[in-house]
Amino acid sequence: MSELSASAGPLPDAPAAQAGSAPDPRRWLILGTVGLAQLMVVLDATIVNIALPSAQQSLGFSIVDRQWVVTAYALAFGSLLLFGGRLGDLIGRRYMFLTGALGFAAASAVGGAATSFGMLIAARAAQGVFGAFLAPAALSILATTFTDTKERGRAFGVYGAIVGAGGAIGLVLGGILTEYLSWRWCLYVNLFFAGLAVIGGVLLLHRQRSHSRPRLDLAGVVLASAGMFCVVYGFSNAASHSWHTPSTYGFLAAGVALLAAFAVWQWRAANPLLPPRVVLDRNRGGAYLAVLIVGAGMFGIFLFLTYYLQQSLGYSPIITGVAFLPMIAMVVIAANVSNVVLMPRFGPKPLVTAGMLLAAAALVWLTRIGVHSGYAESVLGPEFGCDFDFLRQT
Repeated sequence: MSELSASAGPLPDAPAAQAGSAPDPRRWLILGTVGLAQLMVVLDATIVNIALPSAQQSLGFSIVDRQWVVTAYALAFGSLLLFGGRLGDLIGRRYMFLTGALGFAAASAVGGAATSFGMLIAARAAQGVFGAFLAPAALSILATTFTDTKERGRAFGVYGAIVGAGGAIGLVLGGILTEYLSWRWCLYVNLFFAGLAVIGGVLLLHRQRSHSRPRLDLAGVVLASAGMFCVVYGFSNAASHSWHTPSTYGFLAAGVALLAAFAVWQWRAANPLLPPRVVLDRNRGGAYLAVLIVGAGMFGIFLFLTYYLQQSLGYSPIITGVAFLPMIAMVVIAANVSNVVLMPRFGPKPLVTAGMLLAAAALVWLTRIGVHSGYAESVLGPEFGCDFDFLRQT
């Protein structure tokens, strides 16, 4: 969700009121701090993927249970993201940033030291909770720090590159750590990222609060969180059971009903968690939808190609990570070129359209993968195409 806001434009309380003030001389250091924290959150969604076989062997959990190492993080993160963003408005973005980073580090330490499957899953869920606190605060801090339009474009270009490349970096780093150290270091490494982010946050960030002080929409929090939980759980259950089991379609139906109730409630709430005007705006709503589609496709590619490269092509964890390097490079290039060079010249509409078409073509190309396919002809080309859909960072 934090990525969505970045793509759609300034946040509701972006620095319009500060337009006449001098830029913060520490703004690029703040960008580095925020980017480091966001990198930690994004890469953690994929860094554990490559380590799963080793973790499974170490802790002795089943193939069916294996998916929950990834799903527990996604459930907690997605369910609480709106709540985390609103808490930042209410109690301060600096406080939420530091709380999220410290909590994420603590959960990572517990996960790395896990002695059972239940302990690992609990730690992954806790990572998702604190990640949902940290990510919106990081984006808000970035939006209120850069007041100059051109500098904001560059800053969001860097931020977009971090968000886009984070998942692929997680695969590379996960391969290196798993092969040369242990799967546990895929979690312990977060202590390094979090430590630097906390030090930077303490030294560089000043207390930021929203100018308004709305009350927390508790009903909206419950409906949105429960609805997103049911939808994610339903899709996850379909992978281990089938689409026809009550535990699959029941949760999916409940999730749709809860999210519909959330949408209706937002029209009636005095202080809505997600004001309808935000998503009903044509440009903003279209950007949100595009990023949702692209994000789902990108993370699906990460998971699918990881298992394909290791199990079908026989790559080692580190070679699997290296195989994703072209994707990392193109994400970084596309995010910066689109924001700094192409966006001022052509505007967002043709860039988003071109990016989505390239992504669709790359996904069609990936459907031709078979057991006897090779990396050069079946994987490398689609990686380049999927990366250019990050033109949508505009």
